Amino acid sequence: MQQHRTRIKICGLTRPEDMRFVVASGADALGFVFYPPSPRYVTPEIAGALLREIPPFVMSVGLFVNIDEAGLQEVISKAPVQLLQFHGDEMPEQCASLAASVNRPFIRAYRVKADTRPEDLLECEQSYRKASPLFSGLLLDTHVDGYGGSGKVFDWSLIPKELAPRVVLSGGLSVQNATGAVSQVRPFAVDISSGVESAKGIKDEASVRAFVAAVRLADNQE
Repeated sequence: MQQHRTRIKICGLTRPEDMRFVVASGADALGFVFYPPSPRYVTPEIAGALLREIPPFVMSVGLFVNIDEAGLQEVISKAPVQLLQFHGDEMPEQCASLAASVNRPFIRAYRVKADTRPEDLLECEQSYRKASPLFSGLLLDTHVDGYGGSGKVFDWSLIPKELAPRVVLSGGLSVQNATGAVSQVRPFAVDISSGVESAKGIKDEASVRAFVAAVRLADNQE
């Protein structure tokens, strides 16, 4: 059986020194939060400076919440991230229009509730895929009040087996549960923010490296 290498996104980066060790640890994608109420918010100017330090083949992702096209275009003009992550109340048509306005692929955060059904996830993916050729996949997070990352785990057994290889698994991941999460779900990628921090927006190098190692341990167990 061919071994899958789970892709790893570290989100909520705010400092160049953190970005360097995150890249060195083997992360595949770096996330930048363009949602002002978030403690991990970065201005487009700061993010633009950080993006200039990212080496080839490491993807930059921008997290947005209910932004309009003019606002998105302004951010992208200063911080040209490669992939958009919509984390608010955007409907499929809105995501399609926003992504087209800056010609970027996007992923859509789906905030899983206690009463979410497996078929809800499949229907959601289908609706976004129909809405836009720029749709790249779902990121599954836990539903909480407010926007952005939840830091809480949801019931992974809700994820349909046929959907799992295409999703980004998020929500409450940590060094302690990463191996189990990847072994159970077998997602395409995982996304972590608060689980590898020493303070909000400040990444901890030892935690980042331990998280990457925990994910790779699950990969090697296939």
